Amino acid sequence: MFDVYITKAAKYLPNEAVSNDEMETYLGLINDTASKARRIILRNNKIQSRYYAVDKNGKSTHTNAELAKNAIEQLFDENFTNQDLEVLSCGTSSPDIIAPSHAAMVHGLLKNKSVELNSSMGICCSGMNALKYGFLSIKAGNSKNAICTGSEKVSTWLSAQKYNNEIINLKNLEEQPIIAFKKDFLRWMLSDGAGAFLLQNKPGGEISLKIEWMEAYSYAFELEACMYAGGDKLENGDIKPWSDFTPEQWLNESVFAVKQDVKLLDEFILPKGVESMSDAMAKHNITAKDVDYFLPHVSSYFFVEGLKKGLDEKGIILTEEKWFMNLLRVGNVGSASIYIAVEELMNSGKLKKGDKILLSVPESGRFSFAYAYLTVC
Repeated sequence: MFDVYITKAAKYLPNEAVSNDEMETYLGLINDTASKARRIILRNNKIQSRYYAVDKNGKSTHTNAELAKNAIEQLFDENFTNQDLEVLSCGTSSPDIIAPSHAAMVHGLLKNKSVELNSSMGICCSGMNALKYGFLSIKAGNSKNAICTGSEKVSTWLSAQKYNNEIINLKNLEEQPIIAFKKDFLRWMLSDGAGAFLLQNKPGGEISLKIEWMEAYSYAFELEACMYAGGDKLENGDIKPWSDFTPEQWLNESVFAVKQDVKLLDEFILPKGVESMSDAMAKHNITAKDVDYFLPHVSSYFFVEGLKKGLDEKGIILTEEKWFMNLLRVGNVGSASIYIAVEELMNSGKLKKGDKILLSVPESGRFSFAYAYLTVC
C-alpha cells in the first residue's frame, strides 16, 4: 500500500461575484414577480456572494465540463504536465448531459492523452467519491497520480424560464401561480464553480496534504429522498422517474427542477451527520484534540449552531478557531465546495507541518456523508 498526497489544489469560480440583490438579475423572475422566499432563505443561509456561469441575460458562459477543465489546467506546470496524468476522476451533481459521462466530457476538453476515467454521480458527496477513487487507485499501486474534481453548473437549472410552463399551467387550472417552496428554496442556495486536486504517491511543493483515511456512510436504507431532480415524490415517499412522465408533464410540472424536502432536511441532516462523524472518528481512534482544522461543507449557516451542539453532545468539542469555512463568500457549490475550501486553506499560509485537517461533507439527497483526515507535510 502506498501513501497518497494532495500535492496541489486549484479552483475556478466563473465571472464576477454576484451579490444577493443581483441574484434575480441572473436567474430571472418567475411569473415576473420577485420571490417572497428569497430574503428569508438568504437571511438564514447568510451567503453574501456567489458565482454563476451565466451572464445577466441568463446566457451560459461556461459548461460544467469547462469549469472543471479550467480548474484542472491550473494544476499543470513544468514538473507535472497534462501528459503525466494517469487517472481523471470527476464528481458532479449537475452534468451537462446524461451521457457520455461527465469525466469523459472533461477529458475531451483537456485533449492530452489516454487516461483512466471515473465519473462519480450524486450530490455533494460526488466530489468526495471522486477523491476516494483517486486515493484508492494510488494507494493500491494502480497509478502514481490522479486528478480529482468537484464541479457544478446549476445556474441554468434554476433560471426562471425553466418554470414558465408550470406557471402557465397553474393559471389555466385557476390555481395560485406560485412555485412550490421545495423548488424555490434551492434557487437561493446553490451556485457554480469547480475545484481540483492533484494526487501523487510522493509529497511535492512547499505544502502537501497526506490523506490518512477516507470514510463514507449512507442512510438510504432507512430514509427516503430529500433532495432530488428528474422526478417527483409520491405520497409513499417513492420517486417517480422523469421517464414515466409525459413530455407535457416535464414542462407543466417542472419535473427536472431541483427540489428539497425541507422537513426531512431539518429532521435528519444534523443527527445523521453527527452520528456518522462520530463513527468515523471512533473507527480511526481520533478525537477533537487530533483536529487542528475542521472543514465542514454546510449548505447554510442555519445548520452551523445545530452541528456544533450535536457534536458537543457527542463529546466532539471543536473550538471556534478550528472551524474553517468560506460559504459566505463563494456560496454553496455542492460537490466543489470542499475542494474550494481546501484550496483556500492550503494556499492561506496558515498551515504548518504536522497540522491535522478533518473534512466533512453531508449530502441531503438520501442522506450520505463523507469524511477525510489529512496531515500537513
